[in-house]
Amino acid sequence: MRIQQVTENDWRLVQGVRLRALREDPDHFGASLSREERFTESHWRMRLRTSTTWIAVDDGDVGRGIVTMMQEPGSPVDDRHIVSLWVASEVRRCGVGWSLLDAVRTAAVGDNARTVSLWLLDGNHAAGDLVVRAGYTRTGERQVRPRDPSQTEERYVLTLRGAHSA
Repeated sequence: MRIQQVTENDWRLVQGVRLRALREDPDHFGASLSREERFTESHWRMRLRTSTTWIAVDDGDVGRGIVTMMQEPGSPVDDRHIVSLWVASEVRRCGVGWSLLDAVRTAAVGDNARTVSLWLLDGNHAAGDLVVRAGYTRTGERQVRPRDPSQTEERYVLTLRGAHSA
């Protein structure tokens, strides 16, 4: 399994992995499958131009995981935010999620970020265990999920070592 940063020319690969993630684990994302199935090529390309995405690819060039890093609007300029973290069920607990998070951490350090953050849906214990093992801490900051007000999520943050002070 290799982790590769993708460009807008890889939009079909990203589309395939993202739609599979939404199909197989719809409750873990703030987006809906029906909405993203309607996205056109230009939308996928724009998404890849405005954020940084990595795909976990197996020896057959099949995408088995995804993570996207972005600077979230309204967040501090030295924070990078993770969205779309997902690993295919057949390769979970094999280090793929860890490798995707490591790609984000390395890029964030290269961007002189001080923190990396993400929101996790309450009850997503596997992802919570992964990010805590990767050094993220629970903040206690909670929000109601915009797509489903009956659900809540919590913010986790990783403080990067050697990050520049603001």
